[in-house]
Amino acid sequence: MFQVRDLRFRYPQNADDTLKGLEFDIQEGEIFGLLGPSGVGKSTTQRIMVKLLPRYRGEIIYQGRDLAHYGKEFYQEIGVGFEMPVHFSKLTAEENLNFFKKLYRRQADTDDLMRRVGLYEDRDKQVEAFSKGMKIRLNFVRALLNAPRILFLDEPTMGLDPGNARIIKDVIREFRAQGGTVLLTTHLMNDVDELCDRVAFMAEGQIAEIETPKNLKMKYGQREVEVEYLAGQDVQTAIFDLDHLAGNETFLDIIQTKQILTMHSKETNLDDIFIQVTGVNAL
Repeated sequence: MFQVRDLRFRYPQNADDTLKGLEFDIQEGEIFGLLGPSGVGKSTTQRIMVKLLPRYRGEIIYQGRDLAHYGKEFYQEIGVGFEMPVHFSKLTAEENLNFFKKLYRRQADTDDLMRRVGLYEDRDKQVEAFSKGMKIRLNFVRALLNAPRILFLDEPTMGLDPGNARIIKDVIREFRAQGGTVLLTTHLMNDVDELCDRVAFMAEGQIAEIETPKNLKMKYGQREVEVEYLAGQDVQTAIFDLDHLAGNETFLDIIQTKQILTMHSKETNLDDIFIQVTGVNAL
């Protein structure tokens, strides 16, 4: 879907480049996570890829053609949900959607989307009366209203309660299952773990690592299993090498003769990987 080669960008007021030679591909039909600490250039990259920031250096190929050669027809194919929702506050939710629908040739069933995200009953309310979470959900519906081929989503579940966040993630997965492509930026590593087929970590304006979440956990985790068991009245813990479990007599004795309380591999999580790869905390 996208090929990004040696992408560089500098804001006019800055002495140094924000993006320093990014290179990555996004395959059609995948959810691709672009991750990194605040200020590293994730939003800048998204804005370039949706043609809001010109004068970049390098090359971006979209569907086999240079992105710079696309005109307004490009916007018919993309849906964009920025982190900070912007709506016409004096208009109702329905009026907001109808206004933006007029910009597109192809339109999704927004009534169905509004029902999915729990806003249908409030569609005739002015948006200024909406809570922050309601505005975020309306922003998500707006990103989908033109039935896009690719979604650019920036923190789509930030500020939502777990129930509404689950609904948004379910819709994103369904979009991918129907052939859609997603570029996702977020600081919520649980969302990344649940949604992304591949992730790219940015550090200092460059791509530091690209892999699937599973392969990243295997690469940065420990190949060990920790067993917690009862020995008499005492709780004991033992750690074993995953690669030699079958012949480990101590491990076999424990699982055959002891009451096992917990057993789990010592794979790392994406929060730890984020810190290790980028050098900073995800928050």
